[in-house]
Amino acid sequence: MPTETKTFSVESGHDMDIINITGQVSKAVAESKINSGIATIFVTGSTAGVTTTEFEPNLNEDLKKAIERIVPSNVEYKHSETWGDDNGKSHVRSSLFKPSFTVPFNDKKLLLGAWQQIILLDFDVPARRREIIVQIVGD
Repeated sequence: MPTETKTFSVESGHDMDIINITGQVSKAVAESKINSGIATIFVTGSTAGVTTTEFEPNLNEDLKKAIERIVPSNVEYKHSETWGDDNGKSHVRSSLFKPSFTVPFNDKKLLLGAWQQIILLDFDVPARRREIIVQIVGD
């Protein structure tokens, strides 16, 4: 089965930045030679994740608050002792969201719901550039 790999980068803020990457993923699929199949979106690194939800400012705040309740910032994480970078919580948070997500597409268009976007969640403490890999498989 034909496979293509595309990459793009995004600049993130810091400590729980939520970025809509639907447009970049759609562009990667549209520019591929594959008409129908699946696109797997993967963020490199161990302190970020990808998922799908409605990208809406109030929902983004709700999501941040929910994540803070599940993996709070104000507790000690043993990992932070290893490197002294205070990002133990970032690793725990990203492990809950996972680094990849797969979306079907047909006629070079992602098969997402009307209010469904693909989002990058960057949990690391400093702002940084994130590399996103889109692996496109199909016919």
